[in-house]
Amino acid sequence: MPVTVDYYLSLNSPWTYLGSAAFAEIARRNNVTVNVKPAKFGPIFEQTGGLPLPKRSPQRQAYRLMELRRWREVKGIPLVVEPKYFPCDDSAATRLVIAAKLQGKDAHRLSLEFGRAVWEREETLSDPATLASAAARAGLDIAELRRGASDSELDAMLEQFTAEALAAGVFGAPSYVLPSGEIFWGQDRLELLERALKMHVSG
Repeated sequence: MPVTVDYYLSLNSPWTYLGSAAFAEIARRNNVTVNVKPAKFGPIFEQTGGLPLPKRSPQRQAYRLMELRRWREVKGIPLVVEPKYFPCDDSAATRLVIAAKLQGKDAHRLSLEFGRAVWEREETLSDPATLASAAARAGLDIAELRRGASDSELDAMLEQFTAEALAAGVFGAPSYVLPSGEIFWGQDRLELLERALKMHVSG
């Protein structure tokens, strides 16, 4: 029986993007079903003691940039550490990821391409042309995705995923949650996630 991992993500998060392709590969290797759940991390931070980036101390902000440069080198991903359009309005893109999920399409791949738009291509997710080209790279048609649920229905699902994240104990993005409730926070925990998945299979 394949394990399902709940994948709580933010399209504005560089850490979500840095781990996205690697997580997809881990899921493939271990026959894992990925349950993509975009969430609103502003409210999650408020309820779990986190701070949005502008409110963090200068030391923490400087260290974040240092870490992004390190992980860019380690992963070999041409990530722009301080992209032109960060943070950007990702509401339309998030709706499309949820719509893809509802239609049984590869919502994970779509989220990866939206991340690439922000963190490699320095594009903004508030531009319809950016959304269309990212969807095309993921093999999806934006018009077809939009023919599904209404914005209000998709926004309601985003609120639901946010509530589910809080109920699961999630406090940051990306978070990968096993059926047991065990949480792996951050793309730097993917090695530990795969270890847990292999133990589940061997167990």
